[in-house]
Amino acid sequence: MLIKNIKSLLQTSSPTKALRGKSMSEMKSIENAWLLIENDIIKNFGSMDTCPDFNGETIDAIGKIVLPTWCDSHTHLVFSTSREEEFEMRLKGKSYQEIAQAGGGILNSAKKLQNTSEDDLFKSAFQRLHEVMKLGTGAIEIKSGYGLSVEGELKMLRVIKRLKEKSPIPIKANFLGAHSYPAEYKDDHQGYINLIVNEMLPQIAKEGLADYIDAFCEKVAFSVSDTEQIIKAGAKYGLKAKIHTNQFNCMGGIELCVENNALSVDHLEVVNDAEIECLKNSETIATLLPSAPFFLSDPYQPGRKLVDEGVAVALASDYNPGSSPSGNMNLVVSLACVKLKMTPEEAINAATINGAFAMELNEEYGSISKGKKANFILTKKIPSVAYIPYAFGSNLIDQVIINGKSI
Repeated sequence: MLIKNIKSLLQTSSPTKALRGKSMSEMKSIENAWLLIENDIIKNFGSMDTCPDFNGETIDAIGKIVLPTWCDSHTHLVFSTSREEEFEMRLKGKSYQEIAQAGGGILNSAKKLQNTSEDDLFKSAFQRLHEVMKLGTGAIEIKSGYGLSVEGELKMLRVIKRLKEKSPIPIKANFLGAHSYPAEYKDDHQGYINLIVNEMLPQIAKEGLADYIDAFCEKVAFSVSDTEQIIKAGAKYGLKAKIHTNQFNCMGGIELCVENNALSVDHLEVVNDAEIECLKNSETIATLLPSAPFFLSDPYQPGRKLVDEGVAVALASDYNPGSSPSGNMNLVVSLACVKLKMTPEEAINAATINGAFAMELNEEYGSISKGKKANFILTKKIPSVAYIPYAFGSNLIDQVIINGKSI
């Protein structure tokens, strides 16, 4: 496939480390460009004055922009049913924490998942996966965490494994057994941690069900010392940490994650100067999820400050039934500009190449580079790059190309 007369070909680079600081605002691009695909790989590209003769499938992209597909590095795509009843509760004044303490939230999803078959979970998740692909997502991470039992967590991870086998886009599986304490372990936290460490993890490792390990490090969930046990247990099985932290409180989760070489720390609605200093001097990526505070009416992440201070920032959707029931990365990019005060270039970089680094997929995804997978978005005719986050209510996608084919 040859795409010619591209108005602007974005992110034509292949950085070896996640972008940070001033480099996040830099986006190498080619105006009036062509892009050649061979099978599922980017073969070559350049400006139109060097466009090769080609007799195969050709797309004329006059007025259109080509950019890498979104790399969504934090989702909970596998779940049983929606939770709009909690949405109504919040509208009537209940907080996230109040709903959780009343048996809602994560425990609500866990209860529903227990009564849902593996096949039904797979079918609904596969449908959601195709939905987000049509919205431009070309690589994704999916967490467990609504099982909260040996059987439930294994069921979720087996569904994710089936999705990996069927999906045309790469999927990374993240074991989040430490999402919340089940009701039966409400007063026996160490008992549940022992269950994760001694029963769940060995079986997960035996079946090869996870790429990463996660924990919800918060006052309503797992303490810093609890989280440390989870991280170290996962490390024994080769599972790097990608940890939920600082959604509601600063409590030492970031320092713990940096000390243990976590791949990412995710959420960061609240973060102090000492934590920012800790992150900027580490390789740990700060993954921001602006659609969660949008939906919960919570404070937004300090994206502008994190970028200015030199922290490597990624953006992800946090797609889940409770706090972010959307996998639309186009909206995430717009929110990053409007609410986190990031520039369009910074937001797109954070949602593509830095998202790829946050899943260790950067060698094949996240930018337009020779030899990388041909996963990219072809927009409709738009005036500029800034128009992508600016027109937040419009569908600007003409085609999504996955593995060299339009989906």
